[in-house]
Amino acid sequence: MSPDQRLVLSIAVLASFVSFLDSTVVTVALPAIMDELGGGLATQQWVVDAYLITLGSLILVAGSVSDVYGRLLVLRIGLIGFGIASIAIAAAPTSEFLIVARGVQGIAGALLVPSSLALITSNFRDEAQARAIGIWTALTTAAMIAGPVVGGLFVDLASWRFAFLINVLPIAVTLWLSARLVKVGHRDLREPGGRIDWLGAALCTVGLGGAVFALIEQPNLGWSSPLIWVPLTVGLLSFAGFLVRQRFAAQPMMPLSLFRVRNFWSGNIATLFIYGALSLNGFVLGVYLQQGAGLPATLAGLATLPTTVIMILLSSKVGSWSGKLGPRLFMTAGPLIMAAGALLLLTVSSDFSYWWQVLPSVLVFGFGLTLTVTPLTSAILGSIEPERSGIASAVNNAVSRVAGLLVIAMLAAIVGGQLDLDGFHRAAVVTAALMAAGGIVSWIWIRKPEEQPGSAAALEAESGEAPARAD
Repeated sequence: MSPDQRLVLSIAVLASFVSFLDSTVVTVALPAIMDELGGGLATQQWVVDAYLITLGSLILVAGSVSDVYGRLLVLRIGLIGFGIASIAIAAAPTSEFLIVARGVQGIAGALLVPSSLALITSNFRDEAQARAIGIWTALTTAAMIAGPVVGGLFVDLASWRFAFLINVLPIAVTLWLSARLVKVGHRDLREPGGRIDWLGAALCTVGLGGAVFALIEQPNLGWSSPLIWVPLTVGLLSFAGFLVRQRFAAQPMMPLSLFRVRNFWSGNIATLFIYGALSLNGFVLGVYLQQGAGLPATLAGLATLPTTVIMILLSSKVGSWSGKLGPRLFMTAGPLIMAAGALLLLTVSSDFSYWWQVLPSVLVFGFGLTLTVTPLTSAILGSIEPERSGIASAVNNAVSRVAGLLVIAMLAAIVGGQLDLDGFHRAAVVTAALMAAGGIVSWIWIRKPEEQPGSAAALEAESGEAPARAD
């Protein structure tokens, strides 16, 4: 790995770290936010989904922006916006203000992960890319330690508000490193003459926003209320219009031609199931351990620490193995192992014991997650040529965020209206079912990159040309 590549990887890791850090802090802070600012389960859902709505709907156009204007510029804008929104969240006087600030934070967050992953895919190829993504996965996973633990300490010892300020330091460091990359003459790969599909972005935002609003508020207002069926109808029509727009737009924000590549479309279907399950499990476990089992926020944050340790220790190795053996085996076994881990949560009872009822699930779940994440990312992004890596990364991230968005919006229906012990068990079963579906999809359709027609690797093999790399 050259010095420039090390610098690129460091920037990619830190930029993504910010987004992952915030998502883990929120789960631990939700009960404290509800106690101070008011609101019930619906408010907790909106604190999570306000971020995911703007993130999920704009992450696609952010990928296009990244390809057109360059990864570094877009990443810098996202970092600055994310920092400002974090300060606003920490100062929120009401739950409504907090929800709006979370939405703004989602806009900035949409610029971070696609740009950071596109930096990796533009500068690494083949086994080196798989290893780099493995390192990225392992190091960004450190946010899963820092977020819940530090966030829990702030909640217990000071205020949940300080928990949203802990990403200020990594933002500052990443901005400084990005300035260094410019000084050494790094050429930021971009697509000449590209345009941004703003109409597509608007249709996607309205589509997701309307559907999610209806799903969250339906338990309170009922399906017969115009405040439910009107936004739902508008949302579904807008999203249908978005898909039509992508079919006929000259430069769509989600090129449907990407879905002609086998690993890309099948990997994104697997992502939909797997990340929906991850979001459901993370939300339910973080909230139930505090509100149901009575653990303080710090201990609730520490509960999933073993998963993170396993990922940090093994993700890089799994990335190397996946680069040599192909992603199919890992993407099949990993989700099935996580499904088994989720079912172990059915042992949780009113006589609560973390060591015997939760820890076994966390260990099994962590091993399965480690087998899954890096091969999944490598399979999808490695199948697309570097020039379109920004939008490919954005589509995959949008799928993962939308999966979480929809699952959290349907939370009341999944848990039966209340996150008690029965609701917790129902969520565990749904998590296991979604994970199993992701594993089955991977086994049926995922292949090694050179075995899938139309992929970048296959085209390079046919032409005999070496893969391109942006310096």
